[in-house]
Amino acid sequence: MRTTVTLDADTESLLREAMRQRGQTFKQALNDAVRQGLAGVAGDPERPPFVQRSFPMDLRPGYDLGKLSSLEADLDAEAFLETTRRLTPDRDEPR
Repeated sequence: MRTTVTLDADTESLLREAMRQRGQTFKQALNDAVRQGLAGVAGDPERPPFVQRSFPMDLRPGYDLGKLSSLEADLDAEAFLETTRRLTPDRDEPR
């Protein structure tokens, strides 16, 4: 089949590099790239499909999932203050 394809500049560079490395024509390099790219679309019939396993987080009531980063920042600040209190001599004592 003959068709016109418009390639982005970065794609053309990759294709030209493949042509140079493999000693292929433009047509060969393009067909190989398309075959290789589309081979993953059909999938390997021998390979089982990937399944993402998930688990409940069992958060305690009152914790808002949308504010976990805020909770982390608060805990970090508390840890920093505790470390600073431990390492800084008591300011009420004369030096």
